[in-house]
Amino acid sequence: MSLESIIVTITPDRLREIQRLPVIPAHAVYRMGRGPHLFRANGSSAPRGGMMLLDCRTFDGLGAAPPFCQEVIQECSARGFTGVVCDFEAGRLPPLEQVVRELGGQCRRRNWTLIVPEQYGHCSEHALVMISSALSGGSLRQRLQEAQERFGRDRVALALQRVAEDFFLPSPSGSGTPLSQDELHRRIHQLSPSIFFSQELCARYFTYMSRESGAHFVLFDDGATLRRKLEAAQSLDIRTVLAPWPEIADVTVALGLYPAERTRTGQVLR
Repeated sequence: MSLESIIVTITPDRLREIQRLPVIPAHAVYRMGRGPHLFRANGSSAPRGGMMLLDCRTFDGLGAAPPFCQEVIQECSARGFTGVVCDFEAGRLPPLEQVVRELGGQCRRRNWTLIVPEQYGHCSEHALVMISSALSGGSLRQRLQEAQERFGRDRVALALQRVAEDFFLPSPSGSGTPLSQDELHRRIHQLSPSIFFSQELCARYFTYMSRESGAHFVLFDDGATLRRKLEAAQSLDIRTVLAPWPEIADVTVALGLYPAERTRTGQVLR
């Protein structure tokens, strides 16, 4: 795939797995804690290169944004990072909006990349905005186009998420029960269903009946559907993709991510 950046969120214990792959690590060891202050996971070594993944689950909503952002910038500079991915899963919070605004300016001045969730996209015109590939209805391509119209054609990044959900039918909420890969494969093995592909969702699906709970609809991704989602983004000139490494580790070949070859002298060939 001719993408400019494929960023994988990854923990330190799995870094060795991506050493020869053409991806950028976003190190999942940092959190925004009380104060706010920047913390690194206990016992984790200080990573170098790539990007910082910033988690806000322990943030208490107190304190000023500029001093905290300065901690982030100092850590990024010390570790040779080239940007920050804000993993802000909570709804829009004013203190987090302030952090995004401050980091947007700081990263811009250093030519670093800042990537933020959709609900914080309005806070900095310099940030890339993550749009999830996980849909249970509508069209992925249309979803990405609408985001480009809203934020700007060059500001959208695809957040590649591997779907595996079981929905009751009808499903007015559009939410299903998440399935592990083992659970998904077990259902397919037990039911031997007819599996179809949705062009709009870029995902596979099947239906089945349960005596206890009635009709079900199962939506899921594999390597081929994830590649189709990448191709949908690429067709819209979206060049940055983020993905959790555990969700794509087994489908790297399908995604076109091949290890770099090495010569006898140890040099890497791209």
